[in-house]
Amino acid sequence: MLKEGDKAPLFELPGDDGHIYSLAQNWGKWVVLYFYPQDLTPGCTTEACEFNDALSELSQCDSVVLGVSKDSLASHLRFKSKYALGFPLLSDADLGIHKAYGAYGEKNNYGKTSIGTIRTTVVIDPRGKVAKIWSKVRVKDHVKAVTDWLQKANGKGTEMMSKSIRVKK
Repeated sequence: MLKEGDKAPLFELPGDDGHIYSLAQNWGKWVVLYFYPQDLTPGCTTEACEFNDALSELSQCDSVVLGVSKDSLASHLRFKSKYALGFPLLSDADLGIHKAYGAYGEKNNYGKTSIGTIRTTVVIDPRGKVAKIWSKVRVKDHVKAVTDWLQKANGKGTEMMSKSIRVKK
């Protein structure tokens, strides 16, 4: 089980733009790696749009945001285009990176147990160590919590500019 302080598992995953993204290419930056269940679903859309709206504050903390799901690159392209997302969506079709980061396994949804993606956000520090893990994420106020945490970690204060969620129908 991955814990805060552990060395972050390395990864190389294809992105919606045709590039391969890796942890190694982001050494020296904070990496916000968030795992979500499925493109174009209500909770995942809200979370993605909130991360998108917070990109300015997050970039001031010298961080990058990478969204990860098992969906295909074609699905990612539709999702990214529909909501004008300004960060890469990575495809982990074989779930290897999900499992390495503890974002796949047994979960309980409305009393029903199933196996699948566990909504998880992992912040990796500039040296490649796991700095913070949010597991079994509830979407409401999550991005604010991530942004506030990163601002504190970077000595940037705790205030986040208020932003509205953009959700296109």
